[in-house]
Amino acid sequence: MRVYYEDTDSGGVVYHSNYLKFLERARTEWLRSLGIEQDHLREQGCLFVVRKLNIEFLKAAGFNQLLEVTVILKKLGGASLAFEQTIRSADSQSLICTAEVNVVCVTETAGQFRACAIPAELSREMSV
Repeated sequence: MRVYYEDTDSGGVVYHSNYLKFLERARTEWLRSLGIEQDHLREQGCLFVVRKLNIEFLKAAGFNQLLEVTVILKKLGGASLAFEQTIRSADSQSLICTAEVNVVCVTETAGQFRACAIPAELSREMSV
């Protein structure tokens, strides 16, 4: 993905919270590559929310830089997913940041979100 002006601070450096957006977009595209659309999941009563995040910033990314964001599913639980993600410079492959992201499947009932099992069909798609 490309770093846009809106992703940066006044010095042209990516603002720290925007790395989270890059990681989220990569997880969404990972799901999409499996044929899973998040709007369809919501229609089925299944949402994924970040439960825990550990991120380490190693280098700064800057305006107009092309980034490569990876997603590796490390653990598929009954109601949760554990990912290992990296952001690298696409041209030099230098590591910009690493993250461990734990996501939980929830359903909305009476205006409240509660953890629920990942649907079996979805779990099968992710484990392939």
